[in-house]
Amino acid sequence: MGVILYPVLTESAIAKIEKENKLTFVVDLKANKTQIKEEIEKLYGVKVENVRILITPRGIKKAYVKLTKEHSAMDLATKLGLL
Repeated sequence: MGVILYPVLTESAIAKIEKENKLTFVVDLKANKTQIKEEIEKLYGVKVENVRILITPRGIKKAYVKLTKEHSAMDLATKLGLL
C-alpha cells in the first residue's frame, strides 16, 4: 500500500485548491513529509513546494500539499476527477 491513501474533497479542501494552490490527502499514519512529497511528485508529475501534516482527533493523518507556482492544484484536482 502506498503512502497516499486518497484525496480529500470538502468545502475547505476546495477553498485551499482555489486560494492557496494546495491539495489535501489522507495519508498513511507512518508516512513522513519527505515520503509524501516524493510520492505526490512521482504519482502526479508535479513539483511540491511544501507539505504540512495534521492528525485529526479521530486518528486520521492529513497532508496539505502546496504545489509550486508552475503547477496548478486546480488542474491536478480536475485530472483526479475531484472537480
